[in-house]
Amino acid sequence: MELDGRVAVVTGGTRGVGAGIARAFLRAGAEVVVCARRPPDEPVADGGREAAFHALDLRRPEEVAAFLARVAERYGRLDTLVNNAGGTPYRLLGEGHGEQHARVVELNLTAPLTVSLAAYELLRAARGSVVMIGSVSGTRPSPGTAAYGAAKAGLENLARSMAVEWAPEVRVNTLVLGMVRTELSHLHYGDADGIAAVGRTVPLGRLAEPSDIGEAAVFLASDRAAYVSGASLLVHGGGERPAFLDAATVNKPTAEKES
Repeated sequence: MELDGRVAVVTGGTRGVGAGIARAFLRAGAEVVVCARRPPDEPVADGGREAAFHALDLRRPEEVAAFLARVAERYGRLDTLVNNAGGTPYRLLGEGHGEQHARVVELNLTAPLTVSLAAYELLRAARGSVVMIGSVSGTRPSPGTAAYGAAKAGLENLARSMAVEWAPEVRVNTLVLGMVRTELSHLHYGDADGIAAVGRTVPLGRLAEPSDIGEAAVFLASDRAAYVSGASLLVHGGGERPAFLDAATVNKPTAEKES
C-alpha cells in the first residue's frame, strides 16, 4: 500500500468529492481523518477500513488549531492535508450583497489558508504535502458563481506561492476539477437525462466520479509525485468544447449553411 503508515486529513470529507478522496486514501493504506460541520449519514469507509470524523467549522481558527492538535496527539504525525471543503450557491453578483459573496471567498480561499498554516509544522516534520482542490471555475468566467471562481483562482495562486515558500520540506499542488457526479449533481444539472446530456459535452463523454479525483489526489500525495510541487493538474475529462466551433460556418456543409 503506497501510503501505508501515513496520515491524511481531508476537509469536507464526508460526502461527494471529499468522501471519494477519503476512500481513495483508505484504499492506499493511509489513516484518514475527515472533518466537516456535520457528521456523515454513515461512516466514510472502504475495504473494511474507516475514516475518523471530527466536527469542525473551518472558518474558526481556534477550532482548526484544536483539531490539528488532536490529530497530532492521536497519530503523532500528518503527511497530507487535502483542502477540499468549499462550494457555493448559484447567485448572480447583482442578486447578492457584499457580505454574502465574502463568505464564499472565506470558505473557499481563507479557510484553506487557515488550515494549511495550522498544519504547517506537522507537515514540515513529516516532509508531507498539501493538495488544494481547485476548479475550472477559477480559470474561466464563472457567471452565477463569480465569488467562487475568484476564490478558486486565488487558491491556485496561493498553492504556487506556498510551494515556493515551504520547499523543500512541504510540497503543495492543486487539482483543478471540472464537473463531478455526486449526490448533489441533480441540483446543478437536473435529472438523470440532464446529467447524461451534460456529460456528453465533456470530451471523455461523462462527468468525473469522486473516485477519479481521489486517485489523482493519492498520486500527488505519494512518492511517485516526489518532484511535483507548485503544479496544477487538470482533472476535467478534456475540458469544454469551445463554443465558436459550433457557431462558425466555415467548415459546415453548404446545405447546412443555406438552411
